[in-house]
Amino acid sequence: MAEKLTLKISLGKHAHCKPLKDGTVTSSRLNLEFVEYDPMPKAFRAMIRDMSLDVSEMAVVNHMLAHDFKKPLRAIAIPLWSRLPHENLVCPADSTLDGPKGLEGKSVGVRAYGQTSGVWVRGVLATEYGVDLNSINWLTMEDAHVAEYVDPPITTRNTSGKGLRELMNEGQLVAIMGEREVDPTGIRTLVPDAERVAREWTSMTGMFPVNHVLTVKTHLLQEHPWLGRELFDVCEEARRVAVANGAAPPPAYGLEANRRSLELLCGFCADQKITSRLYSVDEIFEKI
Repeated sequence: MAEKLTLKISLGKHAHCKPLKDGTVTSSRLNLEFVEYDPMPKAFRAMIRDMSLDVSEMAVVNHMLAHDFKKPLRAIAIPLWSRLPHENLVCPADSTLDGPKGLEGKSVGVRAYGQTSGVWVRGVLATEYGVDLNSINWLTMEDAHVAEYVDPPITTRNTSGKGLRELMNEGQLVAIMGEREVDPTGIRTLVPDAERVAREWTSMTGMFPVNHVLTVKTHLLQEHPWLGRELFDVCEEARRVAVANGAAPPPAYGLEANRRSLELLCGFCADQKITSRLYSVDEIFEKI
């Protein structure tokens, strides 16, 4: 029997990944050495900047940026984590803002300009509500995980040492987005009845926003042409086992199942000057 290929891999604490991480689901061809990061975005930076992982969960926009700067990484369309953008833009509960257009000419906070959640929110603001994104000052907390990327002139870096929520509560920001864990205390969604609106949007468009996928070092996929399919299959089996055991099902895995969502996000990245041009999904993702 051929020796198994050993890979360093990092995945988040998702129920649909647990059977793979705890050894319930295994591969006859792979030995997966899991590396834990908390919070998960630290793995993105390790993968992109240090190449210290072989396989990693990755925010889609980070992968697009990595591709734009010719990092030797490829993506596999396995939606490891998703969130509805309409619910991710919040303001103080007593805010006088009556809708997204009220953001124009004001300051809005986001962890990083290239954060995938923020790109989704801004894309929805522009396409669904006609918001002029360039009229807003985007206050950011940190740089992108891709070191070469430079935020556009419509951003300002926060140097106060205060968090997004604190700055909003003080009135320096009218709204914030991209919080990893959203504490509902003292806030409301800027989009009224955001969950219903988001569900109607996904129903109308026939797609669900994808935030995180799987990223693999390019040379490994080239040296082992079977690797992409094997990774997909073990993740799919872990998903099946988890759902059978009561886990909430994530979006369907696979490029075609997620093509429209990923194409829309590619367009948002180009429109928001995150990538240097509009990329096709097939340029970025493995065909599996």
